[in-house]
Amino acid sequence: MLENWFKPLDLKGDLGISSKEPWCLGKNISIFQEEIPPLQDTKIALVGIEEEEANAVRKELYAMAFPFTDLKITDLGNIRKGEPSFMVAPLKELLNSRIFPLVIGQNVRYTMAIYQAFLSLQPWINLVTIDEQVRFEPKQKSKSGWFLNDIIGKRSYKLFHLGHVGAQVHFCPSYVFDQLERLHFDSIRLGKARANIAELEPLFRDADLLSLHLSALKYSDAPAVTDPTPSGFQLEEACRMARYAGMSDKLKAMGIFGFQKSLDTKAQTAQAIAQMVWYFIDGFYHRKNDFPVSTDGLIEYIVEFKKLEYQLTFWKSSKSGRWWMQIPVKSNKKYQRHRLLPCSYNDYKLACQDELPDRLMHALKRFA
Repeated sequence: MLENWFKPLDLKGDLGISSKEPWCLGKNISIFQEEIPPLQDTKIALVGIEEEEANAVRKELYAMAFPFTDLKITDLGNIRKGEPSFMVAPLKELLNSRIFPLVIGQNVRYTMAIYQAFLSLQPWINLVTIDEQVRFEPKQKSKSGWFLNDIIGKRSYKLFHLGHVGAQVHFCPSYVFDQLERLHFDSIRLGKARANIAELEPLFRDADLLSLHLSALKYSDAPAVTDPTPSGFQLEEACRMARYAGMSDKLKAMGIFGFQKSLDTKAQTAQAIAQMVWYFIDGFYHRKNDFPVSTDGLIEYIVEFKKLEYQLTFWKSSKSGRWWMQIPVKSNKKYQRHRLLPCSYNDYKLACQDELPDRLMHALKRFA
């Protein structure tokens, strides 16, 4: 059935892998050429949208090393029609099969296709976006490319939480941040994010879907973007975030958007995306499978929090050393999987000092 949605890849041209070394990624994954490879045991599926952009990334990615023993990756080629509505069905099929779709596209509006594929699969969704702008305009009902208007504005879209990373305040009106604050969403601006990249890990660990726009990176690191700017994340920082995302047991899909092949004269941006994809795969390969569906195997720490007049319970995984905070409120069954909130050791130390960071306070308010 997937042949109806995807175009096979021609490996005879620039994508040719016959000359690659046996240790290269292109030699160690399944690739859709004449028929869809068997998807049994596939964990990650590469999905391209615009052919030129996706193939440029493949050319760089296929040449990279593949140290991921027993991790089955399938490249499904490119979507036959670059329309969000056309993409929903195949993405839904992949998600239903517990295959992680890693989507590479040009327009960030394709995030909507991945999001819509989620809607019938699980109650309430956590979305994280990395972008120099918050693509949300609360004062306009519709604005081209500003997909967050629909997701935030329509209750039928079942958005439980939004985390935005990398916003540059000189591009965003203050009322956008005010509205996100009122909704108890998290917006981590560029300066704060870059000051401590490691503190972003809990946000990615709590996400179901991640959308990354290349405009979040510096022009010097990813030049082939429409209207690039000189400020943003360095590529090394973006690769760290991609690895954090890969390690998240909860994350089920990711999209990288904004690439304009015609502007990539030296293939620098294609290489940058390929590196981010590689580090995502590396994180995925090192998943600890300790997402707490229960508290079994977790170490309990209880903190007397005087300001809130009750105890806060933190849990630490003995497998990975990662931390969660238990939201101390009664909630409907549909919110149950959100009640153990990923956090950091630093969050636990602050709680011991009768303080909580904004993201944990926002979480408490979301359940109030």
